[in-house]
Amino acid sequence: MLSKPVLTIAETTRILEAARAEAGKHQWAVAIVVADDGGHPLGMLRLDGSAPASAYIATEKARTAAIGRRETKVYEDMINNGRTAFLSAPLQGTLEGGVPVIVDGHVVGAVGVSGVKSDQDAQIAKAGIAAIAA
Repeated sequence: MLSKPVLTIAETTRILEAARAEAGKHQWAVAIVVADDGGHPLGMLRLDGSAPASAYIATEKARTAAIGRRETKVYEDMINNGRTAFLSAPLQGTLEGGVPVIVDGHVVGAVGVSGVKSDQDAQIAKAGIAAIAA
C-alpha cells in the first residue's frame, strides 16, 4: 500500500493567507479556493468586492486542476489552439487560474482563483502554494 501526503487545515490556512496577501498587495478582488486531491473544497475566501460568480469559478478551477493533475492553463491553451472537442470534457474550470499543489511528487490538492485576469489568478494561486513549499 502506498502512502502520500495530504493537505491539512494548517496548510489550507497558510495557502489561503498567502494568496490573500498576494491579492491584497495588488488590490485584486478575487475568490480563492483550496481543494483536496479529489477536487473537494477544503477552504475558500471571497474577498470584499469579488463577484459572487468568482466563488463558483474558483471552485471549478481548483477541482479541475486537482483531478486533472495539471494547471488549468493547459486546458485553456488546448482549446484556444483549436482542440474545441475538449469543450465536451466533463470539466467546468478550463480557464487559467487553477494550479495543482504537488508535494513529494504527489498531487495533494489544488488552488483555484477567479476575479482578475487569468494570469493574475494563477499568480495568486502560485503565491499561496509557495507558502507551503519546503
